[in-house]
Amino acid sequence: MNQPLHIIRWPDPRLKKASDAVATFDDDLRRTAEQMLVLMRAAKGVGLAAPQVGINRKLFVMNHTGQPGDDRVYVNPTLVALDGEAVVAEEGCLSLPDIHIDVVRPSHVRIEAQTLDGEPITVERDGFEARVWQHENDHLLGILLTDRMGFSDKMRHRRRLRELETKFKK
Repeated sequence: MNQPLHIIRWPDPRLKKASDAVATFDDDLRRTAEQMLVLMRAAKGVGLAAPQVGINRKLFVMNHTGQPGDDRVYVNPTLVALDGEAVVAEEGCLSLPDIHIDVVRPSHVRIEAQTLDGEPITVERDGFEARVWQHENDHLLGILLTDRMGFSDKMRHRRRLRELETKFKK
């Protein structure tokens, strides 16, 4: 994990793999998380999962407000309680640039994860922060926005999807 990272784009097959648990909590993991936060901010994103930088580990970073003090890192996350009202909201993805679709997700989530030091954490949130957790956790399971697209979404974004496929083949 010491090489410079970059965001990989769909249809790179690494995005479709389920991630393995992080077993080693060290400076390498911290550097990776910091690089991911830098990439996320540069791309004007609110979250970035390790598979999106080609690392098959259960790790994601996020900042749902854009404020410097709100950077968060979650290692080996599990969403344990998904309840509350189902809410439809538009989502985009740094690995699928210029594509936005409506996604239905529970409004309330509890996450169990570890810090960069391996300490367990449990947090509950509603709204946008809970949505970001769910989106990033999907990446750790190999689930992408393309998997959540209905027929009309696929038709509406077919040109952009073809462009991404063509770039990937080069």
